Amino acid sequence: MDIVEQEPAGPWEGLLAAPVGGSESGVLVLAGSSGRVPRERARLLARQGIAALAIRWFGGSGQPPGICEVPLETFTAAVDLLRRGGARRVGILGVSKGAEAALLTAVRDARVDVVVALSPTPLVWCNVGPGRDGADRPYRSSWTWRERPLPFVPMDDSWTPAEPEGDPVAVRGWYERSERTFAGSLAAAGIPVEETRAELVLVAGGDDEMWPSLPFAERLAARSRAAGGTVRLIARDDAGHRPRLPGEPPSPPSPRFRYGGTPEADALLGEAAWPHILDALRG
Repeated sequence: MDIVEQEPAGPWEGLLAAPVGGSESGVLVLAGSSGRVPRERARLLARQGIAALAIRWFGGSGQPPGICEVPLETFTAAVDLLRRGGARRVGILGVSKGAEAALLTAVRDARVDVVVALSPTPLVWCNVGPGRDGADRPYRSSWTWRERPLPFVPMDDSWTPAEPEGDPVAVRGWYERSERTFAGSLAAAGIPVEETRAELVLVAGGDDEMWPSLPFAERLAARSRAAGGTVRLIARDDAGHRPRLPGEPPSPPSPRFRYGGTPEADALLGEAAWPHILDALRG
């Protein structure tokens, strides 16, 4: 399908890709803590008939340099843009911290019809990197709403990696320990997915070494279903943190982190999830 591309109107660095002739389905596309603008993923979705807006949501001009007290209004404003562009059905597709943002936005914005959460979390976590003041400690919330920080789970800095110094690190154990250490914070920091009307598509790998996204996704699914929500959970035990959608290249290895999975397993998870993602976004 032929597509047209343009810089989005508004304060963001990003890309708005849409089918020629437009679409009644739109999706906001969010990367995770890499901070990149997922332009190729937006193009991939646009070629499937869905208007796709990819934005930089931290680290840009006028934004916090890290994922620290990022206003959720960043994402509701992007929903505005998609609506003004003619989208009657709006989704948010995010991975990792972007999935955290997507779920939280859907809880607060009833115009969101679908959330596609790749490698999600059921909790609000603390900041990853510095806020506008340049400080990353003490820990603060990743997000604000109406200028108020959301309750969050901090990290237990007594954790140490098992890998030799200089090797890529699996930080899953850090998140698991932090949940145990700060068990008293979990209830307030839980993402209340039972409060959203949005359909959820949760995609997770059991070999995720960044955080335990499959148990996390199962908790989200159970919480939503208990309230009568519509949930699809697509998982593979051998996939990692970075599901790969059909048409996307393999993710390059990181010198800093272990993401788990294999290129083959991550691609198979993305292939299994793809028809569910498209069906949900198209409605």
